[in-house]
Amino acid sequence: MILYTPLSQEEIFPQQEDVTAKRQCVVHQGKSMYVEQKEDGSYQLLQLLSTDPQDYLNDSLSPGTILS
Repeated sequence: MILYTPLSQEEIFPQQEDVTAKRQCVVHQGKSMYVEQKEDGSYQLLQLLSTDPQDYLNDSLSPGTILS
């Protein structure tokens, strides 16, 4: 794909901070999940990694949940 524009490459594709340093895979309540550490030290659930369909129906394991 060719993009003809007077904008610079940095304006089209801004540099993003390295968010992978804050993300990690952990086991919480016996379930594997990706979490992101917040500024206050808590963790926010990003993605549940499970092969059990019942785990995805559990409201306490939904993405965006704050884990203590």
